[in-house]
Amino acid sequence: MNPFRFGVVAGHAPDLVSWTAQAARVEELGFDALLATDPVGRADPFVLLGAAAAVTLDLTVGTFVLADPFRDAKALDWQVQTLHQQTGGRFELGLGVGRPGAKAHAENLGREFGGPGERITRMAETIAHLKRAGDRPRLVLAGGGPKMLALAAQEADTVTFTWAPKTTEAEAESIVDRFRKLADERLPDIELGLNLMAVGDEPSPGIARWAGVDVPELAAAQAVTVLPADPGQAAERLLRWRERWGISYVTINSGYAEPFAAIAEKARTA
Repeated sequence: MNPFRFGVVAGHAPDLVSWTAQAARVEELGFDALLATDPVGRADPFVLLGAAAAVTLDLTVGTFVLADPFRDAKALDWQVQTLHQQTGGRFELGLGVGRPGAKAHAENLGREFGGPGERITRMAETIAHLKRAGDRPRLVLAGGGPKMLALAAQEADTVTFTWAPKTTEAEAESIVDRFRKLADERLPDIELGLNLMAVGDEPSPGIARWAGVDVPELAAAQAVTVLPADPGQAAERLLRWRERWGISYVTINSGYAEPFAAIAEKARTA
């Protein structure tokens, strides 16, 4: 059974002072990783991750997740290798096909977005190019659909399951089981992860706008995207998921970093 890893996903950076302060605080709280969205507000995540690495000692920095359509594979390889080498191996590459709304940003960059199948095919080509390097960062692929899970089963070092906000444990188990069968002999070599939306049951207007459902409803339904506020209860749930599904890498958005830190500590010492 893999040891737990815990990370914070950050999607807001008004300036470098606040961004680097956040990175230092994430490390101080005991997290293993600080992950940047793509983009971070309007900013390029690679620039910000370099700054975060510069003000921390052991913290892994990474992307959650980089939109493959935004970048040419050769230029991406250059950026990835630079961060990998300059951080002494503290960079991990999270890669995806683009979140909702990403098409407009791709067009602003002069990049063709394409349909879902085309984007997955193109990302597979990007991965093949990146894997030509013998020394490379850890590859994290995020997905919940059949095609992304199949690609992750073949290529990922870590897979992060991305499921709908209201996903129940039974539904999550079905997705995890499907992936485990796809991974087959590779399964022992793949780290399994999930990204949480919230801790507790307090309303969050931001989450409600994005997800179409607010945190209290998700908590009441015991959706796998929300943990209880009580650290002991939350840690028990994480331990159960690790025992049942093999999930050991757990991330959450930066707005919940403080309460999640207590949960992470409880899970590590349980």
